[in-house]
Amino acid sequence: MQELLLIAVGSAFVNNVVLSQFLGICPFLGVSKNVKTAAGMGGAVVFVITIASFVTGLIYKYILGNPNIMGGELEYLNTIVFILVIAALVQFVEMFLKKAMPPLYNALGVYLPLITTNCAVLGVALTNVQEGYYEESLGLLTGVVNGFATAVGFLVAIVLMAGIREKIEYNDVPESFKGTPIVLVTAGLMAIAFFGFSGLI
Repeated sequence: MQELLLIAVGSAFVNNVVLSQFLGICPFLGVSKNVKTAAGMGGAVVFVITIASFVTGLIYKYILGNPNIMGGELEYLNTIVFILVIAALVQFVEMFLKKAMPPLYNALGVYLPLITTNCAVLGVALTNVQEGYYEESLGLLTGVVNGFATAVGFLVAIVLMAGIREKIEYNDVPESFKGTPIVLVTAGLMAIAFFGFSGLI
């Protein structure tokens, strides 16, 4: 249990996928203009990464990385197979949001299908495989916890960024810093703040 807790804290805060590893920057900068939209995107990413971690873990453990199937030499297919799994999950999320929450679906716009190509989602699935989470004593659970915690870290980062950006709109920002420059400066300051978590583990 302690091992899972360390993995969760490490993935969410110490090695935050956006602010430490710089993965998933596109939706982080594109959807973080409004807290509600950012929370919706974060929720969608949590769902996709968590389920993708479980499904890709099963596929890797029993098919691609299984030494009984072609001597375990199918690992070169990891990226292609994982992208297909992620694309299917994103399609499911897209259909659900279109039916159940049309305003959120419209607010997310092009960034919702872009979860498929969000390098954070694929990065987590590949990291789980490379770090051998599925060979450890806790097996698939470790990879799923890592995926879930990483997604929660993304959710925290994007919601914080959205909150800050909503406040910045009412501030007196110098002309040369308006728009993207002040957003990038803010992201840099957030990354420095999250660097403070590095001593936790």
